[in-house]
Amino acid sequence: MGGPMSQKIGLMITILVILTTYLALKPSFKQESIADELKKGEKTMIKKIIKSDKEWKEILTPEQYRVLRKRGTERAFKGKYNDHSEKGVYLCAGCGTPLFSFETKYDHGGAWPSFTEPIDKNHIDYFDDYSHFTHRIEVRCAVCGAHLGHVFNDGPQPTGKHYCINSVSLDFKPADAQQGSEPQTKNKSDEKANESLKAETAIFAAGCFWGIEQKFSLLPGVISTVVGYTGGHTENPSYRQVCSDKTGHAEAVKLTFDPNKISYQELLEFFFKIHDPTQVNRQGPDIGTQYRSAIFYLDETQKEAAAKLVEKLNNSGRFKRPIATQIVPASEFYKAEEYHQKYYEKRKKDNSRGCGSGSCMLE
Repeated sequence: MGGPMSQKIGLMITILVILTTYLALKPSFKQESIADELKKGEKTMIKKIIKSDKEWKEILTPEQYRVLRKRGTERAFKGKYNDHSEKGVYLCAGCGTPLFSFETKYDHGGAWPSFTEPIDKNHIDYFDDYSHFTHRIEVRCAVCGAHLGHVFNDGPQPTGKHYCINSVSLDFKPADAQQGSEPQTKNKSDEKANESLKAETAIFAAGCFWGIEQKFSLLPGVISTVVGYTGGHTENPSYRQVCSDKTGHAEAVKLTFDPNKISYQELLEFFFKIHDPTQVNRQGPDIGTQYRSAIFYLDETQKEAAAKLVEKLNNSGRFKRPIATQIVPASEFYKAEEYHQKYYEKRKKDNSRGCGSGSCMLE
């Protein structure tokens, strides 16, 4: 029953599968691949580290060996550097070569750590990857050949690149360790790594942290932003607890910024432009101590700058009422739940929820 017809249908399906697979794997002849594009420019020859498979097995953990040497992928959302925001440099877990700066790390909303560019282009090699019936660009350490992850063209400007890297492929050198150990010889990548450690931190509270984070994140010189809770007495509070107005915490944003591109004084002046600092324990319809206006200073220089600006603004007549902004020393900062981070960026197409709702909005 239906023998010839079934054979024809089966043949057609087979042809379609083969054609689809071919088109997915076939590189474009009209356009250079991303790998070719990234390989452009002069590269400095660097000394390679060559080891036998047996030697790598002795050096690496089983999971590192699977990812670094066998081009595996660690489990999604399980990497130790997914939500890592400490100042420092990310190194190759196989050979210790500096790869990425904390300055270029950002939240892509994905399952693995994301960076916009490497510290030194000479430390990264690129390869076309046609596995899993798709075309991707594999990223490897140029020194030891370790598999790191992949790079995509959906990253933020100015690079537009998204380096999606396995945490297990990385080690981390904190800023304190970097500054405390002075190498005998310096090269350009060392200098770039050291430059990335000169960033400073500022903490502000100005009502609902969703909008405040977005506004600060758009400033040139602001490297990264994290929203969270600070200034209270409850340890590691949840959003629901903070919304109860009983923990004493303020919704706040912690900024990492490059003082060579934007000063703390400029951040202070911007802070007073984006909210009403005369309101007490509220911003518009959002009412509660968690919505108070506050500057959490990290040193005496920040404290003095904030106090002087408040005095200047009060004397200027710019505001009809006295400024109510608290100037208090920074205390423990608790990072808010992940769905709060880059809230507006994650919900560009959903404007139904936002600050100014008059109450906390729980997920």
